[in-house]
Amino acid sequence: MVCNRCKVIVKSEFKKLGLTPVCVEIGEITIREDCIYSVREQLIINLNSLGLAIIDDRKSQTIEKIKIIILNLVHHSEVVLKINLSNHISDQLNQNYHYLSNLFTEANEMTIEHYFIAQKIERAKELLIYNEHSLSEIAYQLNYSSVAHLSKQFKKVTGLTATSFKKIKRSKA
Repeated sequence: MVCNRCKVIVKSEFKKLGLTPVCVEIGEITIREDCIYSVREQLIINLNSLGLAIIDDRKSQTIEKIKIIILNLVHHSEVVLKINLSNHISDQLNQNYHYLSNLFTEANEMTIEHYFIAQKIERAKELLIYNEHSLSEIAYQLNYSSVAHLSKQFKKVTGLTATSFKKIKRSKA
């Protein structure tokens, strides 16, 4: 789950099966019932049909938590991203960053840093599409050292300049 709409959908699916969601957060759900084994298979089928899945093993849960931390930082935070990512993730999960980094890279074939950059570029694309901020403001908000740095990473990740991207999106709208 990466958005509020997903949380509503997941909550609804749990309720359909007679489960009582107490807390629904991005990537986690707490229910009142002690045991869901009687409806577990149906829940898995229902969630899979929506493109969602239950994650049971600890390593996968940890990887998802890393992704959620990054998604929250980049997409759901109004503060400027002036943090040390490795310290932040390590502090949030109370685990050694080297271990977390190796685990993430092994599972995703990309480093945490590359995932973070990819998410920052996705956020930059969103902000460019909405046309509410200048490239300079976007660079500042996403904690790039300069517009040139953002522009270079944007082109490296998307293959387009930010200006070209905006033009293409405007012409499709």
